[in-house]
Amino acid sequence: MTSHPEQRLADLGLAVPDVVPPVAAYVPAVRGGAYVHTSGQVPLRRGRLIATGRLGAEVDVAQGYRCARQCALNALAALKAEIGDLAAVTRVVKATVFVASTADFIEHPQVGDGASDLLRAVFGDAGPSARSAVGVTALPLNAPVELEAVFEVA
Repeated sequence: MTSHPEQRLADLGLAVPDVVPPVAAYVPAVRGGAYVHTSGQVPLRRGRLIATGRLGAEVDVAQGYRCARQCALNALAALKAEIGDLAAVTRVVKATVFVASTADFIEHPQVGDGASDLLRAVFGDAGPSARSAVGVTALPLNAPVELEAVFEVA
């Protein structure tokens, strides 16, 4: 496996996108000591949500997985803007995946895997993290998925 996280992304046909501008009064990421916390990232690509609606209604699990993956890419953009080089990441500590869903939807973990699988591919052994995947009634901009993440950095 290639050692630099951005090369691993390139190997997947991906790149770190531009940082998504905040839609309210917050910043995309904050560093506190050895940890960087990203704000909630929704699945925006080139300024547009890649899907809208709720899992179990307008959005299926495969779309939700892709949304979670895009959220993770956006979190990497916020992280890189804060620390300069993704190679400084020593551990993905925690990922929290919020899934806008119907009351009877129960496949939140499979949606969250979109983010977890990408982080594992990018950071190798440092990529598997603690994770929560929780259902919510609605998310900003009618996004189906939102991701917060915590990274340990050197």
